[in-house]
Amino acid sequence: MSGGHERDGLRGGYEERDESYDGPGQGAEERTFAALPPAHGRGFAVTWWGQAWLKALEDTALETAQLKAGRRLARSGAVGAVSVRPGRITAVVNDRDGTGHRSDVLLQQLSADEWDTFLDMAVERAGHIAALLDREMPPHLVEDAAAAGVELLPGIGDLEPQCTCDAWDHCGHTAALSYQLARLLDQDPFVLLLLRGRGERALLDELQVRSVARAAQDEPEGEAAPRQPEAAEGVPAEEAYATGGILPPLPPLPVLPEAPGTPPSLDTEKAPAPGVDASAVEFLAVAAAAEAHRTLTEALAPGHGPTAPEAPPTTAEDAVRLAVDAGPDADLRVLARIAEGTERDTEGLRLAVRAWQLGGAAGLAVLEEEWTPQAESAARARAALETAWDEDERPALRATRNRWTAPGARTQLRLGRDGRWWPYRKERGRWTPAGPAAHDPATALAAAAGEA
Repeated sequence: MSGGHERDGLRGGYEERDESYDGPGQGAEERTFAALPPAHGRGFAVTWWGQAWLKALEDTALETAQLKAGRRLARSGAVGAVSVRPGRITAVVNDRDGTGHRSDVLLQQLSADEWDTFLDMAVERAGHIAALLDREMPPHLVEDAAAAGVELLPGIGDLEPQCTCDAWDHCGHTAALSYQLARLLDQDPFVLLLLRGRGERALLDELQVRSVARAAQDEPEGEAAPRQPEAAEGVPAEEAYATGGILPPLPPLPVLPEAPGTPPSLDTEKAPAPGVDASAVEFLAVAAAAEAHRTLTEALAPGHGPTAPEAPPTTAEDAVRLAVDAGPDADLRVLARIAEGTERDTEGLRLAVRAWQLGGAAGLAVLEEEWTPQAESAARARAALETAWDEDERPALRATRNRWTAPGARTQLRLGRDGRWWPYRKERGRWTPAGPAAHDPATALAAAAGEA
């Protein structure tokens, strides 16, 4: 079990263990906290619920001298390991002469009906559960429970002392134990809930069951009309994240279809509305289904999580991708509209499709961009060209910015911004992508010449 937040310099000051305990109360368990270090120069409670515990102690005790003695013992580190279980806390408290006394403080457990009321209130607001998981006691939850007759915090006379020193009221030993418990409550309010009869694990399990049941109850049945959204109270992101451990489980991952779905046909007897091109709408629907299938395939692939997402395509790139997805049997009118929308002619769109097929966005950029390499990039490019062939076999290449063309030939190398070489061949008077990129310029030039 977690010991909650370390507060006020108590890091490493206690540890705890869970043990079975055959006491009353559902989900009963025992938690034992190692002795805390002396508390010189500090208060015993900082949180409002810790202070409420001390107020119950101080309002109950009949003799203030015993409270002062208890504070002195607690501050000096005289309280040993504290055992907390439903209805009882126990520790050995040593007098100044070293004599140890077993001291107990008893607190009545909540009934089954009172726990039902409290848990129902806890699941009404996600912020309540988030606060508990963050080791905070939500004041509204305690106030609402008290209004419903469920007293979570002790009041006057609720802390019943028992000690082997045979005192009939709170003695210095039980007071010291109570002051020490206030420090533990500061760190973890689940200690109070355990005293009232329910351990943390049992509580969280029950809250999850009730959260699932509540979510199922709120779901509309059958063909009922959808509910109008209600104005939701804002919840900080950290609180929403903290509730993840007890919310209903996520649904299973979807099964990947073998192929994209087929959109409905728009070929009906009714003419489309003015300005609506039915063939273009059908084309976009088919393309959207194909892209959704591709995206889902990538998302369900092993190792997808650690992979950095690709940059989204620009409008011009996405238009070329649409033309690629359309395939060779695409409606010519749709392709003509894509070409017009990207300020290309039909042949220009064909070249763009070819470049995309060979290298995606990078291949398209090499087709359409002409740029001047910086000095370092240009030096690396010249070195690669010089070492790619023996000196007597090296072709004569004329450099123009990022393009190296063989004089009198119909081949060209284009340098991409990533340092790869792209083969090009002149066809029908236009430079055409001749193959995928290569790190070796000789390989790329061979592809351009049709030798690879």
